[in-house]
Amino acid sequence: MQFIVGKKVAVLDDVLKGIIVSINDQTIGIEDSDGMVYQYHQNELVIIEDDQYQLSKFSDINNSLLHEKLEETTSKKSSFIKDKNEVILEVDLHINQLIKSTKGMDNFDILTLQLNTAKRKIEYAISKRISKIIFIHGVGEGVLKSELHYLFGRYPVRFYDASYKKYGLGATEVYVYQNPKS
Repeated sequence: MQFIVGKKVAVLDDVLKGIIVSINDQTIGIEDSDGMVYQYHQNELVIIEDDQYQLSKFSDINNSLLHEKLEETTSKKSSFIKDKNEVILEVDLHINQLIKSTKGMDNFDILTLQLNTAKRKIEYAISKRISKIIFIHGVGEGVLKSELHYLFGRYPVRFYDASYKKYGLGATEVYVYQNPKS
C-alpha cells in the first residue's frame, strides 16, 4: 500500500475521507470535501480503491443466510390505526416492546422508561393534533396504570378504559382535547 499525492484515503478511527495533498516522511496531509486539510500518520490511513464500492453490492455476496433475510419481507406494524376516518395512535408500553433487553435495569428504571415513552407520545399527539391514543399497559399489579393516570392529569386529556373486546383489561384510551387552530 503506497501513498501517492492524489490518491483517495480514509481515516481508520474517524469518519473522514479525502485526497492526499502532501507527504512528509510518515505524516500525510489529506484534504476533505470541504477543503480542510488534516495531518495524519500513515498508519492511521487506508487507501480507497476506485472499485471498492462494488464490494457492497448484493450480487457479489454469496451468503445464503443474507439472501434469505432479504427475501423475508417484514413490514413494520404501524402505530396508527384508522377507525371511521379518525386517526388513533396505539402505544404498547410493555417493556419488551420498548427495548431489546432489561439487563441491568430495576423496576424503577423500567417504569421510568415506560412513563417517559407515554409522556413523549402524549406530547406528540398534542403537537400533531391526534385526538385518540390507546396505551396498552397490561394488567399486572396496576402500578403502571396508576402512574399513567397521574401523568394524564397533567395534560388536557380525558381517559378511560379502552375496549375490553379489543384490548382486554390492560389498556387505557386517552382522548386529547385539541384547541381550534388560531
